[in-house]
Amino acid sequence: MSILDIFDSGFQKRNRDHFAAIVRVAMSDGSITDHEQAFLDRLARKLNISEADYKQTLKDYKTHPINPPISYDRRLERLFDLSRMVYVDHEPGVKQTGLLERLAVGLGFNPDNAKYVVDKALALVSNGVDLDTFVEEVKTMNR
Repeated sequence: MSILDIFDSGFQKRNRDHFAAIVRVAMSDGSITDHEQAFLDRLARKLNISEADYKQTLKDYKTHPINPPISYDRRLERLFDLSRMVYVDHEPGVKQTGLLERLAVGLGFNPDNAKYVVDKALALVSNGVDLDTFVEEVKTMNR
């Protein structure tokens, strides 16, 4: 096995775990809406999730760990994706918001301000900001 194979397999596992965390948010209200399905489809393509992995993840999304990235910017990117999933129906529910707070802690955000970070993330997403603006705004919030 080459070093490239090791890197690729680790990278793919992190992508599948990230995808599973987003599926977990989508399933927090018991079902996946058409908007959520469309978002999951786009994200699966972006994360290079195979059709087989996609179907398997939908079945066993709760068994995947969160695997937080080391880089703060990557954590913010994951929070952005998770926040977009919560807001995809434009009506974030209490269960989804609570789950997002727990996932934020799992991503490495401080438990004492996870609610504040999630509220800010959802506000930014509701305003339609792009990833770069989202990252900059959240970084500014923590200074």
